[in-house]
Amino acid sequence: MQKFNIHTVQKGESLKSISQLYSIDANALKLFHNNHCDVKDMILIELTTQKELFLPRTVVTDKSRLVKFGRGNSLIFQPENSFIRYGTTITIENDDHKNELKYETSVRWLKKEKQLHFFEIDRTSNLYLNEEEVNEIADLLAYKTSKVLYPLQISVDEKGKFNDIENLSVFKERWPAVKEEVYKEFDGETVDIYCEKIEKVINEPDAMNLYLKNDYFIRTLFFGAYQSFGQDYETEITESFPVVDNPVEPKYKIRLEVDPLKGETGLVNIEGEGKLNDERSIYDFINKAPFSMIIEDSPVMNNEGNFRLVYYLNGQNLLIKSMYLECDIQLEKKKKISVVIAALTE
Repeated sequence: MQKFNIHTVQKGESLKSISQLYSIDANALKLFHNNHCDVKDMILIELTTQKELFLPRTVVTDKSRLVKFGRGNSLIFQPENSFIRYGTTITIENDDHKNELKYETSVRWLKKEKQLHFFEIDRTSNLYLNEEEVNEIADLLAYKTSKVLYPLQISVDEKGKFNDIENLSVFKERWPAVKEEVYKEFDGETVDIYCEKIEKVINEPDAMNLYLKNDYFIRTLFFGAYQSFGQDYETEITESFPVVDNPVEPKYKIRLEVDPLKGETGLVNIEGEGKLNDERSIYDFINKAPFSMIIEDSPVMNNEGNFRLVYYLNGQNLLIKSMYLECDIQLEKKKKISVVIAALTE
């Protein structure tokens, strides 16, 4: 991410006139430039042959391009009264095997209570698998029975991070109507077995909660980017993501960085990169172990996995305009999840 701006020196300009243009102390400007330029372009007392000057990223003439931060250069999560429709593409790769899911979803803010924001999530389109509308019976059943989940209500903390599912009890009430609709379209042993599995999950709150916490759209959109970035506009966090099926998700250490200057289109850019940072070995994850099978005082951390994030936030309300998440982990073969989310225009 760019750390500085560049001013092209015009004929007749001096160090003082340029510092006045940007409302920055001349000595501070000289010091910053000298710390970033080649030796031959350093300023001793006054400008000589310099054609460009390096400026701090926040030094601009148009102050409206500066990102509005809270205390500690924190991004403030303010989703009140928002309603946004998103298009989502989820790609799941296991070595050379790849599947791509596409669908549309609406996200409506409901209320704020006890420092939590409540949202209603709803599927608003059919499901597409590898660019084709699902037509295999297993895929169709998965799509039809998923209607029992929506609208789904969740809670999110003040950092924009997913907290919990809030309407688990309503799924039992919805199921009879959804089941009746499924049996109007399908019949046979496959349908019976599938519906029995769904009923078993619905009747086990812990299983249902775990299933929904693995929703890649929800976990990506509400990953929790509204952090305090400090004076250098960067921070380090440790977060988990459901890249594998495990009650205890793999943890990643991620460095997040925000550009304090909006882009040309008025969007705020956040980028993050990280590595797996978990005590469990490859074999622990393959065997779905919730903790390391080897107990050590100073364990060697498994870093056989990568994490990448890119956000573009609306420059006015700081809500997500588009984002990309990529997460992988080395098992017997590498497993990789990538999620693209983009706000849809009416």
